[in-house]
Amino acid sequence: MTTFALVGAGPGLGLATARRFGAAGHTVALISRGAGNLDDLTAELARDSIQARGFPADCLDPASLTAALRAAADALGPVEILQYSPLPRADFMRPVLDTGADDLDAPLSFSVKGPVTCVNAVLPGMRALGRGTLLFVNGGSAVRPNPDRAGTSIAFAAESAYARMLHDALAPERIHAAQLIIPGAIHPEAEHSSPDALAQRLYDIHRERDGFRHYAEPLPG
Repeated sequence: MTTFALVGAGPGLGLATARRFGAAGHTVALISRGAGNLDDLTAELARDSIQARGFPADCLDPASLTAALRAAADALGPVEILQYSPLPRADFMRPVLDTGADDLDAPLSFSVKGPVTCVNAVLPGMRALGRGTLLFVNGGSAVRPNPDRAGTSIAFAAESAYARMLHDALAPERIHAAQLIIPGAIHPEAEHSSPDALAQRLYDIHRERDGFRHYAEPLPG
């Protein structure tokens, strides 16, 4: 049995993707800062007969991310699928003219150092399996910079570049890196951007392994 590791576990998209990959037979490792949140999500998944366990870690703390992912592999089985989709903090989204150099430290740690740390933690296990999937979930500012959200626009663009390089470098090893862009808000009633619809889309990306960048909806405008 292999593991689906979700970095940025929460009650919306995170729970939906955990449920979808768990229903496909994967154990589920839930990673986020709040231990109470993880307990609630684990209990919710247990009601669907999905084996899940929480591992507290902070996306701004590389050591805690590495420890959580290694503990997940030891407890649940090797990580075959990694999804990096934590929600950025509101203070990452300052207007560009109000953004100083120091204001970019946390967004870049969150969107670049965090993903690099996670990939380095799970890559040896994927190579041992001979397969793997790396899923990166970003907002529309990853591909269309928003001057009112400078921190995430800059950091998401850097994350996109990293993920694209992984896509090209790891393809010969049967490890598929892909990005899903969600241009607007996630809403339970949305046709293409509800948690369940997005979870299915991410599962399809994992299964179909077709291309790097995917869009939940067309970019507006």
